[in-house]
Amino acid sequence: MPSATLKTFLVYGDPKRLRTVELSNWTGKAVAGPRSEFDKLIEREESLNSGIYFLTGTDPGTNKSVIYIGEAECIRDRVKSHLNKDYWNNITFFISKDENLTKAHIRYIEGRLIDQAKDVGRSVVMNSQSSGSRLPESDREDMEVFLEKVHQILPMLSVESFVRTGGNEKPGIDTELLTCAIKNVISTGYLTPNGMVVLAGSTAIYEERASSKKWPTVLAHRNKLIEEGGLIDRGDKWEFAKDTEFTSPSAAAAVIHGGSANGLTAWRDVRGRTLKEVEGE
Repeated sequence: MPSATLKTFLVYGDPKRLRTVELSNWTGKAVAGPRSEFDKLIEREESLNSGIYFLTGTDPGTNKSVIYIGEAECIRDRVKSHLNKDYWNNITFFISKDENLTKAHIRYIEGRLIDQAKDVGRSVVMNSQSSGSRLPESDREDMEVFLEKVHQILPMLSVESFVRTGGNEKPGIDTELLTCAIKNVISTGYLTPNGMVVLAGSTAIYEERASSKKWPTVLAHRNKLIEEGGLIDRGDKWEFAKDTEFTSPSAAAAVIHGGSANGLTAWRDVRGRTLKEVEGE
């Protein structure tokens, strides 16, 4: 994505409360806030506009991230109908300051966003179906530009349902690959803004070590990956079925080692230096 200058306004001075975001040289505007300030959010003049909105939260039954993506000719009127749903705790919506978004435009954007969120798979999409809309070629190009700006802003507002594993920017040829080896397994990965990605085909220790009993989160993470098919049973080791993102090098190393591990010493670069040594230079 191109570089951008964002203007964030914290209405009450708290970054978790009601806030607005604008991009330089863009007619769009985002408004976001927690469900606890729903009334204040829909009192704002922007909520009278047409636009696209996101309801985000966590499913209490599965503890998975969920998202609902909607469109409306009047944001205020439409979002009130979602107050009977208990899975969301934050709302974010986008409008165009020049009021140039038609019904066809917002339906097109909604359809594209639903498809993108399902494709990424980071959150459970609560929409029953995608609407979408056909647009003339020139309008489609305009809406794709609008979508690009939406994707730039959403992570700033803690909506990460569209962020692919490792980030939306694919690692380049100059990306520093790291390895984590123990006994008969070896894993390869790279650092990301969110932590670390372990590449598909990497392997992990088959049996948990004794230390895992002291760190139940290690077992929980491994078991979740196994349950969801992220780790495949190869008889004497586990294999990562797809690129898998972890919150830190230590979290990744712990799953690979089958017990607690220090990521700063477990991961090494192509020259054999540990992360600790690399960061110390």
